[in-house]
Amino acid sequence: MDNVRLVGPEDFPVSGMNEIHMVEEGDVTFVDLDKYYNKALESKAGVILIDKEVECPQGKCLVVTPDPLGNFNRLTRHFRPFLPCPSPISPTARIGEGTIIQPNVFIGNHVTIGKDCRIHANVAINDYTVIGDRTVIQSGAIIGGDACYFQRNPKTGVFRKFESSGRVIIGNDVEIGALTAIDRGVSGDTIVGDGTKMDNFIQIGHDTHIGKHCLIGAHSAIAGVTVIEDYVSIWAGVMINKDLVIGKEAVILATSAVDKSLEGGKVYFGVPAMEARLKWRELAAMRSLPEMMERLQKVMQQNRG
Repeated sequence: MDNVRLVGPEDFPVSGMNEIHMVEEGDVTFVDLDKYYNKALESKAGVILIDKEVECPQGKCLVVTPDPLGNFNRLTRHFRPFLPCPSPISPTARIGEGTIIQPNVFIGNHVTIGKDCRIHANVAINDYTVIGDRTVIQSGAIIGGDACYFQRNPKTGVFRKFESSGRVIIGNDVEIGALTAIDRGVSGDTIVGDGTKMDNFIQIGHDTHIGKHCLIGAHSAIAGVTVIEDYVSIWAGVMINKDLVIGKEAVILATSAVDKSLEGGKVYFGVPAMEARLKWRELAAMRSLPEMMERLQKVMQQNRG
């Protein structure tokens, strides 16, 4: 790293790397935005790459650098570099007994696939992905593509990529529909729990955790770092924003848009999504507004007369 200064012990132990939303005990992380300074300094991270002089919290080590993201990316490229794959199925991939691989499938480096799976034609399963037993992946799905995670330089307006080093972990008895994309984690893992079923054309963002036995309808999109708890049903065309939690056994009806965390065990609908029974009452009231306005205008005219 260039132009860096160490504040704290020089022999500080490090056990991993994670961005600030996923940081764990002993990790290296970075921070270069005002709104995240306190979160980083108070996090479980042991080593923090930071772009300003601050007091070093007890039990941590600071690396002061004018470019925390750039140097974090350098660490990522060092410990998990991009490795070209020499064949359609990498010799480092491990595939369980009874698993069927259809033509034109790509399976990358260090991928693990369990027993009795079916991988249909034209699927891409990228490096370090882990798939359990009896899972079905329909044609055209892409598992483990890079996260859409970019930082804009406020002076130049140019975007810079946050290098992805995480994995996708898919459980047992999962079904993934055609042309679905599940992004790998930026530094943690994107997880799909046992028994979850997905329709076609679904987007799952980086570092999102989907629980067990969920159902996700076609054309739905779930942004990064969101938690979908167990037994959640998400119908077609639902959009879910980042950094949210959808509670256990929640149901989100088709074409809804979710902009805040939702309690479990309830049915939601609308843009933005709210409890369905309240939303339907609101829509019914809106339908009566023209008639109410007409009556109000008549009363006002009578009063003026």
